Amino acid sequence: MFQLSEKQAQEIVDKMMMDIPYNINIMNHEGIIIGSGTRERVGTVHQGAVKALATGTMVEVWQDSRFEKKGTNEPIVIAGSRVGVIGISGNPDEVRPFCNIVRTTVSLLIEQRNALEDLANEASRKKAFLELLLSHQGAYTQKLRKEAAAYQLDLLLKTTVLLLRNFVPQETQSKLLLTHPSFHIEEDSWLILVQNQEDCTTLIHQLLDGQARALLAAGKQEANIAESYRQAKSAMGILLALKPEQQAIHYAEHEFLVKLSHANLTASAGTVVKLEDTADLLETLRSFINHNCSVSQTSEALNIHRNTLQYRLKRIESLTGKDPRNLLQLLELTYGLLVLYK
Repeated sequence: MFQLSEKQAQEIVDKMMMDIPYNINIMNHEGIIIGSGTRERVGTVHQGAVKALATGTMVEVWQDSRFEKKGTNEPIVIAGSRVGVIGISGNPDEVRPFCNIVRTTVSLLIEQRNALEDLANEASRKKAFLELLLSHQGAYTQKLRKEAAAYQLDLLLKTTVLLLRNFVPQETQSKLLLTHPSFHIEEDSWLILVQNQEDCTTLIHQLLDGQARALLAAGKQEANIAESYRQAKSAMGILLALKPEQQAIHYAEHEFLVKLSHANLTASAGTVVKLEDTADLLETLRSFINHNCSVSQTSEALNIHRNTLQYRLKRIESLTGKDPRNLLQLLELTYGLLVLYK
């Protein structure tokens, strides 16, 4: 059951009393005052509130006594539970309307807090489920299958994992996300699980439409979602390392490069690290690879003179000890580039 803190209750009282010319008290579910225009009463038991909580109805006091002041005391009821009481001191006929206003304000605040807590809890549950799903090996348990069903996910179906980065869904993409189990994993990263659908080409085009900065990596269709996710994540590493012109990459088409990036070739792994502080040389190396070592196409793509390109290629050789114009040495440089993003 949600409970207002003393700080929250006092803030509400202070704000409401700026517009209401009567003393306001807010009591918790035990009838104890937790916010009041008369601060010394905070922490004491309010007898009118106790009665209101017991009966579930407004209690009106028409005469001041040693333990009570005249006024109205109305219970705050949220989802059928009495969570507190609003009390306003004064002639009941005068303060009754104000009591309703304050009760409504507090009720809305509590409901809003409950809704935010529910969203936070659901987000935590969804995150925990996804972490479990992406690390699960072997057959799925009945418990996991039941939990997956809550996210419209059938673990008996083969699944293709699509991993998106730099992706901010627009209206069209937001609708697409509703048609497949999807998970927002980081600020601009999403996972989409496509089930029982071998060809995702149309969906991929729709997801990338109007998304100039977005990158998409697709795993293969697998019975185990964790395996397809591993593939998509590895393929994304290739996309980030080589930065080809296309926005989407399929693991099935680049499996060799993925395996190459994970090969333990320590002697060649550190070559490209020496280029990390020279963005123009890294860009040149990537473009040279993506344009099949063509000097004319690379210089055109980079919008530089052929002589400038030759100078940069020599600088790459000087810094790494590997000549990108030599096919085998270019393979070593490509491997070093892939290792940075595996």
